[in-house]
Amino acid sequence: MWGSLGLLIAVAAFQTLGATGQIDPSFESWRPTLYAYVLWAICLCAGQVLVRGEQGKRVLFVLPATLFVISMVVFPLLFGLVIAFSDWNLSSPDGRQFNGWDNVRQMWNDPFYWNALTNMVWYTLAILVEYAIAFGLALLLNSQIKARKFFRVAFLLPLMLSPVAVSWMIGKSMLEVRFGPISRFLREIGVENVSFFGNPELARLTIMIMDAWTFIPFMMIMILAGLQAIPKEVQEAAKVDGASGWRGFWEVTFPLMLPVSITAILIRIIFKLKLADIIINVTAGGPGGATDSVTSFIFREYRDRSNVGYGTMLAMVYLVLIVIVMTILMKLADRWMRPRY
Repeated sequence: MWGSLGLLIAVAAFQTLGATGQIDPSFESWRPTLYAYVLWAICLCAGQVLVRGEQGKRVLFVLPATLFVISMVVFPLLFGLVIAFSDWNLSSPDGRQFNGWDNVRQMWNDPFYWNALTNMVWYTLAILVEYAIAFGLALLLNSQIKARKFFRVAFLLPLMLSPVAVSWMIGKSMLEVRFGPISRFLREIGVENVSFFGNPELARLTIMIMDAWTFIPFMMIMILAGLQAIPKEVQEAAKVDGASGWRGFWEVTFPLMLPVSITAILIRIIFKLKLADIIINVTAGGPGGATDSVTSFIFREYRDRSNVGYGTMLAMVYLVLIVIVMTILMKLADRWMRPRY
């Protein structure tokens, strides 16, 4: 183990000398570190087997997972962190140059970024409306209605469609201002010049509706599974005690559904924080950035402006925000779901 650690330090020193120009390693600067980690892991496992015998062989089972985590998680994060503090633009012949906190200052003074962040708050709050609709549909499909199996399949169809398909099917065809059937219908009843994607507030609301139409079935199916897991004896006992109708739902069904509801909402928040495909395909963030999400804004920094350094800084900051928000929400959810007696 000590030998492998010494090898790691030697390779790191070799890389440092190469970076300062004292020696020429003849390959890219990040590769020696990656090679050092791989060699360090292999030597560590071999050393464990030689020193601890049979017990040390268990380390071999950890090696694939260790290499995977380093190559797929640790290295991209560290490399992204380096890029975030550079002015790397693919259209610039200067390549990648360290620029300190310039990207952070640019982000702080960027009104379009703050507009996208504000939009994300509205998009995320819309989940509460989605949850209410999904709960209502789940209660409907859990009751004894005719053609219940047909309606279950019909309500699940939007979930089977790609958001890109939804963008073109609804955003580009049904809501098109000149020839779309919905626009024509509105003109027939006397509502003229309804541009679903021309007015900022209406465009933002339309994006919310399209995204909700796609993902409400996901929440509905989770809540429906939770409703079917509630023992009928519990609801019958509540009826015997006089709790029927709204009171039975509020005092019996809803508290029992709280763990499933919170889980569905948390998963939906994760999906919502990545909202980009519908916006990119339908409005491209417009008009004037009114519908932009943080993800679509970052995407345009990469694709349209080739601004890799600034886009990576935005992505890194957004990642930190997501981790903080989700940690707080999961702690609150754990407190709400904890038994109170």
